[in-house]
Amino acid sequence: GSFIVSCVVTYYFTYGNTGKRLFELHTHHSNLTCFSEGTRVTEKIWGCCPGTWKPFGSSCYFISSEENFWAKSEQNCVGMGAHLVVINTETEQDFIIQQLNKTFSYFLGLSDPQGNGNWQWIDQTPYKENVRFWHQNEPNFSAEECASVVFWDGRGWGW
Repeated sequence: GSFIVSCVVTYYFTYGNTGKRLFELHTHHSNLTCFSEGTRVTEKIWGCCPGTWKPFGSSCYFISSEENFWAKSEQNCVGMGAHLVVINTETEQDFIIQQLNKTFSYFLGLSDPQGNGNWQWIDQTPYKENVRFWHQNEPNFSAEECASVVFWDGRGWGW
């Protein structure tokens, strides 16, 4: 059986000297919050996130409250010019889980469409066996085709 969860959406935002990515983001969102990284004018990189999204590193994060299946959640993300979240580091995972409600589980952009243990990220980022945050004994059956981050009492957050 399937279960229904919310999604975490990311949008990559480094713009540098060109406004092209900013324009693309603005076609999906009318209210942007922009900020710069770096201390001197020559090294500043500007980033923008839609108004209600949270910036971290070079991405913007949106926690959806809509309940859907994985494919529909990804479709909704694409409609916002983004995709389900791809987690690359423990620091990124820590930031994300601070935004989440322990009552719900949240889809990741990680799937195993054939159910053969060949996990892949939605943005084609290589899946690294050593960078993962599965709960102990997860994934626990071959029919699992998508991943979510969930809070378990006594075990904390994990996939």
